[in-house]
Formats: sequence, structure tokens, C-alpha cells
Amino acid sequence: MTEEAVRIDGNTLRLPGGVQVRFMRTLRLPETGTHALPPGLGEFPVRRVEDYADTVPAAWRSRGGVMLPVYLREAMWLNFAGSSEPAALQVGVGKVCAISGKKWSSRLTRKPQNYVVLPRQPWLDGINSGKGTVRQFVAVPLGLGATVEGQVTGEEVWGGVQLQSFPLNDAELAAWREEERRRAQERSFMPPPPGGAYGAAYPMAAPAAPGAAPAPAAAPAGRARSAPAMGLGVGGSMRQEVYRDDRPLKAWAEEPAGRVFVHLVTPPEWRRITGEAAPPSPVDRAAYTRAGLPWFDYYDQDASDLAPTDALGSVQPVGEWLGDDHEPWQQPSPHQIKPLGDAPGKPVEDGDW
Repeated sequence: MTEEAVRIDGNTLRLPGGVQVRFMRTLRLPETGTHALPPGLGEFPVRRVEDYADTVPAAWRSRGGVMLPVYLREAMWLNFAGSSEPAALQVGVGKVCAISGKKWSSRLTRKPQNYVVLPRQPWLDGINSGKGTVRQFVAVPLGLGATVEGQVTGEEVWGGVQLQSFPLNDAELAAWREEERRRAQERSFMPPPPGGAYGAAYPMAAPAAPGAAPAPAAAPAGRARSAPAMGLGVGGSMRQEVYRDDRPLKAWAEEPAGRVFVHLVTPPEWRRITGEAAPPSPVDRAAYTRAGLPWFDYYDQDASDLAPTDALGSVQPVGEWLGDDHEPWQQPSPHQIKPLGDAPGKPVEDGDW
């Protein structure tokens, strides 16, 4: 049975329709050039806002949702691995669509497309910049104008990340399930592929996420009141496609099945609110590369990339506001870039946003 509420299971958000989202830590890219997919450095811890009602800001209580700690200029990507059935997922950054650049909407649109299709889209590392690239998600405080929200709307009100899922409509979902049942039956009569388990995954399964690489050693390390608000700006460009939906818009449900507001918290405020220490700042990029650990390149010849949008194409990287703090960039060597192939928890309270 499909869950009817947004739930949190460990650090995984589960939205109705079989959608799973994990927030992954990663290395921040230079703001010039186009790069391979950076490695994952583990998950961000995620907590329900309602569990800390006495210490979170009042505005957060009214919006509900979850929260996670991020450092200034820390980069993240969204991992959708494990999403079980087709779903259209809207991703907002300060209530600006990360795919279309338009204002947040409770409806799906195709011109321009304002959602990603799961499990077809295995992950999302940043805003859609088109031509097979995205601009990396990077955390910055509100009030500087550096967020995507500030640059697109001229205001910085919301911050955070917003997620909203739409399942297939009843007829389309029944047809998809029947097709999956037929394929599973056909597979049961096929001999196993040579060489063990490789290739045994179902055709609809998402490929292994880039965060599967071994993580390097990390670098060393009340009363309700307003917390420093954080939003997402953009960093460097990387090779990644945002796939065009190959279903008609009418295949999807008209109303969302679930949504959640994700608040971004500075590490000091995270400690004050939760009593927990935030994870240490990500390891130095040059040290990671010198250690020979992998970066990633993902290619899919059967998918169509979405075109860039004017609103997102004009968003400037956070270095334009905060200055460039990169040391000389240690480029990964070609052998380090690895090609990637063609449960119930507590419900999360929604609020007014």
C-alpha cells in the first residue's frame, strides 16, 4: 500500500507514491568550467521540526517539515535511489522551481516542465542549466541576494528546499503495475546472466548513486528565537541531464500526494535546537583528489535533456557575492572518473507555506 503521509526513516524522506529522497554531502566545485559529478561524502542528518517545537523559530513551526544542518557554502545533491514507482517530483529552492525557474506551483506544467520524473531521474545536483549540465546547489544565508530565490524573485523570504510529489493517475498506475508484473513473470523464466548478479536489477531501477564511493576521512572539527536563515545559491557546473518527461501530462494525478518543507540550519543553530553536533565540514577537495578517490560521469543515450530556462540561466554563482575561496583546483585525473551505467517511519507534519 502507498503511504498517505510524508515520513522520515532515518535520514530518508519518504513521500507518498514510493518517492525516497536523501540529502547528500559533497565537494563544492569551482565556479568556472564544467566538471564530472563530485563524490558523495555521506548523508545530511534530517530531523522533524515538530520534535523541537520549543527551540525552533515560530515560523518554522508554522511551516512544519524537517531540517538539516549545512555549513556556509557547503554543497549538496539529492539522491532519489530507492524510489519504487513512477512519480513526478517538484523541487523548489526558496519556492523557485529548480527545473523551470518559475514560481512554486501546486500544479505540474510541461511548458516549461517543472518537475523531474522518478525513478528515471536518479539524482539532482543543482538547478537546471540545460545542454546536459546543472549548476551545483550551494548553501548561503538569506539577506545577501546570493540565493536562487533572491536572484529570480528579487526577494529572500522562504529559503530552504521544497519537495512535492505526484503519482500516476489511477488508470496509468494500474497499467504500469500490470506491465511490471508481466515483466517480472518473464524474468522468472530467464536464466541468470553470466558473471553473477551484474545486470540483475529491474529495468526501472535507478543506477547506483555516485555517493557509493568510499568516503574519505573527515576534516577535524532553550528558548525559541529566530535562527539564521539559509537558502540555496549555485556553484560550479557539472555534466548532468535533467530528463524530459516522455509521458503526457494527463498521465499524472492532478493533485499532489504529499509535500514537505526542508529547513536549512547553520551548525551552531543545529546544536542549539537539537543538542547534537553537526557533522564536520567536508574534507578538502585537493586532499580527496590526491588520495585517488573517484569522481563520476553518467551517460544515458535514450533520454532527452531539458532545455535551459532564461530565469535559471541568468543566476550567478555565490562567489560573485562572497568572493572566491578556492585554493588552486586539483583536477581529478582521467582514471579517477568512473562511468555509471546506461520502510515506515514517523510522519512529518506539513504546515502553511
